[in-house]
Order: sequence, then structure tokens, then C-alpha cells
Amino acid sequence: MRHPALSTAGLALTAALLLTACGGADDGGSEPSATEDAAFPRTVEHAMGSTEIPERPERVVVLDTGELDTALSLGVTPVGAVTTAVSEDFLTYLADDAADVEVVGTIAEPNLEAIAALEPDLILSSRTRHEDIYEELAQIAPTVFADRVGAVWKENFLLDAEALGLEDEAEELLEAYESDAAALGEEIGDPAGTTVSTARFVEGTIRVYTAESFIGTVMADIGLDHLQLPTDQVPTFAELSAEEVSQVDADIVLYSSYGAAGDSGEAAVVAGPLWPRLTAVTDGRAFAVEDDVFYTGIGLRAATLQLEELRELLVE
Repeated sequence: MRHPALSTAGLALTAALLLTACGGADDGGSEPSATEDAAFPRTVEHAMGSTEIPERPERVVVLDTGELDTALSLGVTPVGAVTTAVSEDFLTYLADDAADVEVVGTIAEPNLEAIAALEPDLILSSRTRHEDIYEELAQIAPTVFADRVGAVWKENFLLDAEALGLEDEAEELLEAYESDAAALGEEIGDPAGTTVSTARFVEGTIRVYTAESFIGTVMADIGLDHLQLPTDQVPTFAELSAEEVSQVDADIVLYSSYGAAGDSGEAAVVAGPLWPRLTAVTDGRAFAVEDDVFYTGIGLRAATLQLEELRELLVE
């Protein structure tokens, strides 16, 4: 599936970082400089306490999509990573760069034996995902956990970068992304006067994401007026039935399916009588987007790809 190209500025910065950042143990890259080595050992404060990292990590295992996105964005190729529950492969937008990464289970069920067999020197995840197995992971290798996932992706990006010894590079990448997002808002013309709804079909229901979600932060960085529906059990999305699809409407609707469209409920809703009545559909501004990039993925690379896709869709 096609992925929008990174911006020129983003490509230049990423290329530069790939030349300087550390990679997997067998990547053949140059040795870190004496200045870089001086950054270790270091102690990193995180959601589960503090962890001492004695040397610059070379064999990193990541246990969520956000951590895989972060590592690859910083030019680090993990030795191991998990996949989602609906696919045995890594997210499509990360798959090429993760071709040599070993699968060590799923996000819901990491394989501790497979992780240990890789002899990692750093494990990255979050308390939200894996609090129950933190102690076991910490016995395998130094382990750093973010607190939450989603809307706090920038903080998590900087935390993981600190553990990797790449915090300066991470700051530069975030600044480039935020500048690009603001520029896209200017190109749209009146982002604050444009409402956008971000919807996802999941197992027969429709999730409408809020400002407290990952995609919500990207919409905010652009400056778009993000549709906010009342939420029930979780702050990141409201959940609607197919009969309530009219509540999804906005100037722009971005929608996708978690899994196959026939299984998620998307196909039935889009072919039904209510979908064509949406203003965004009538105006030709309801866009099917790639789920891996806009909803499953979390991190700098996903956010940057969202900007590129939205620039193609929204800027005339």
C-alpha cells in the first residue's frame, strides 16, 4: 500500500540522524564517539521507578507500536518487537525498516522466552501495556516504561530517546514535525474554522476519537477543530452504533477499519442509507485513510505521515 512521502525537511533530518544514531548490534555502523560514550552509564526516571543503563544500548526490544515507531524514527533498529493482535506482521508503514526485526509475541502477549533469547540490553514499553510483567522484563534487561500511550506520545518519544542516549536528536525531530504541522494549518487556510471527525470501525461499532487520543494531538498541532463527542468508559474515544453514524459528521471525516472492512462494520455502514447523508460525504470530504498510520500506529513517523497524507487530501 502506498505511503505518502516524508516532507523534504523531514527526509533531510531523518537521513542525517540515520547516519549518526546507533542501530542494532549487527548493523555495521560506526562506533559511538567518546563524547557519546560519556553519556553512559545513566539513570532514567520512568513510570515504574528508575533504571540504570550501563552502556549505550545496542540490542533493543520494543513491546508496543509506539516504541517501534520511536526507535526507527531515531535510526535504531530493534532486535525484537511485538505485533498487533490482528496481524502477524509489523505495521505497514514500519514493515520495510523492521524487516530484520524478530517478532517476540503480540502487544497483549509478549513472549518472555523469546525476548530473553535475544539478550537485549534495553527493553521499552509502557505501564499501560505491560505493568504486570515489568519485574520479569527488568530481570532480563534494563527496562524503561512510559506511563500511558496515545496523546502523550511526544513525552514518550523523549523518554525513550533518553534511554537510547538520543535526546538531542529527538528534540530536533519533534521541532521539525511541529513546524510542519503548523505550516499545514496555514496551507489549509482556516484550520480553526474547519471541523474534522476521526472515526474508526471496530468490531461492529464506530469509535470517534477525541483530543485525548494520538490522532487528536496531530489534529491539534495542525490547528483543526476536532469533533469532540461525550465519552463513556475511556477518554480517548466515544463509541457509537451503526445507527448513530450521523454523529460522526463534520466538515472533514477521516475513517478507517481495524481489520477487514467486512468484519469491522465499515462496509455495511458505508453501503447503508445513513452514510450518504453525511455532509462530509456529500461534499466529497470523507476520506478513507490507512488504519496503521492514522489509528494503530503511534509516534513521530506515523504523525509525519499523517501530515503528508492530509496535505494531499486537504490542500488544493
